[in-house]
Amino acid sequence: MKIKFPTPGGVGEVQDDPLQSRRCYVEAVRNGQKRNVDDTPDKATPSKKGKAPEEETSKEAETPAKVQPTEELLNIEIIPGDPDKTTQIGSHLGEEAKKEITLCLRRNGDIFAWTPQDLEGIDPQVITHHLNIDPSCRLVKQKKRHSDLRRIG
Repeated sequence: MKIKFPTPGGVGEVQDDPLQSRRCYVEAVRNGQKRNVDDTPDKATPSKKGKAPEEETSKEAETPAKVQPTEELLNIEIIPGDPDKTTQIGSHLGEEAKKEITLCLRRNGDIFAWTPQDLEGIDPQVITHHLNIDPSCRLVKQKKRHSDLRRIG
């Protein structure tokens, strides 16, 4: 994915690497801490198994692991009596911290936007996506592609 955004010096671009993002997320969940981008292993360094890191990452990408949160989460009703308006907090917090967070969330419950209609006062130009299509170009129908059964499962 590539994101372009205006800057004082022109157009800035950010491009992500999904495999690297996935590896960082899995590692962070396993260790219970965030990992800096500079901490990633060097691609020239052989791994413990004797394989190149590129070979290992391609196998990881083929079979993504199910990653779970590091702790159990508690559902908190932000607006009491309305089960649709909830959020989650960590279960390992102290009782005092849980009470403070819950109280703060409930006091500020009117700030949350639960539906698009709740976003009053925000200019639609800011939150509306427009496709960058040249109206002078003719329309082209995309060819139908049959999915391979091996890629689906």
